[in-house]
Amino acid sequence: MDKPNIPQNPFDSFSYHEPLESPEEFAEPCILGVDEAGRGPVIGPMVYACAFCPLSYKDTLAKAGYNDSKQLTAATRSNLLDVVRADPHVSWAVTVMSARDISSGMLRPKTSAYNLNNQAHDVTIALIQQTLQRGVNIAEIYVDTVGPPASYQDKLSRRFPGIKITVAKKADSLYPIVSAASICAKVTRDECLVVHDESGNGSWGSGYPSDPRTVAWLKSSVDPLFGYSGQVRFSWSTVTDLLSAGRDVKWADDYDEEAKKKAKGVGRYFSNESKEEKEDRKKMKLEELSVSNLWYGKPGGKKDLWM
Repeated sequence: MDKPNIPQNPFDSFSYHEPLESPEEFAEPCILGVDEAGRGPVIGPMVYACAFCPLSYKDTLAKAGYNDSKQLTAATRSNLLDVVRADPHVSWAVTVMSARDISSGMLRPKTSAYNLNNQAHDVTIALIQQTLQRGVNIAEIYVDTVGPPASYQDKLSRRFPGIKITVAKKADSLYPIVSAASICAKVTRDECLVVHDESGNGSWGSGYPSDPRTVAWLKSSVDPLFGYSGQVRFSWSTVTDLLSAGRDVKWADDYDEEAKKKAKGVGRYFSNESKEEKEDRKKMKLEELSVSNLWYGKPGGKKDLWM
């Protein structure tokens, strides 16, 4: 079977679904597992993956030797992904969430901020929904938790009624189908870092802020004016601390706001209106307002979906 063709543009998120070799086999009840790779790094994407197989293949899958990808070497992970790709009874899909898209959501104004947990929940829901739309008969879902397991499980159960859903800590170590998804996610992220390597020789490390190579690369590569490219997560404190040492920038809007404040402050000295006249004028304006049943705020409750 084929594998994802990593786009040359590292700044946009994308999804990949492995073609179904035997669609009729996946029409029987199936199990599906979901896991991620790259939640904590300051460099590169976060990758969510799902793997699925017929329920009747569950015991055979347990003998394949899958495990939490973080406990395996890079070579072992790569070999196991080849096993997944060669197995006609197992299929998979990934969504690669770019660092730029992650940060643009997290750095919105506080009233509309799109935090990492919500992004993770939405991309998981989208992967499951896309798999269902491909005709896969999902009977059971196993998910490695993001946040409290109970509330996340309730959320998924409401979204996908009729499907048995299990959300658990360390699900990638407990359920082989989640372990398979973990391997797909981790190998895909590793490949993204190789294809989009800005250091040229892998010297930017794993992308984790605990990696000395990553920290050294961030310190040596920061531009005092522009900072970094979109492959670095600007919403991470590691980056904001380094950027704080850069050059301050004054934008045109900043000057406009200052001018408005000054004009407003000076204007009060040129008004001949009495206090009573000002109150009457305000009252007249309020009385002249037309009544409308329209609300001009932003609708609440609607979430972004990664499709």
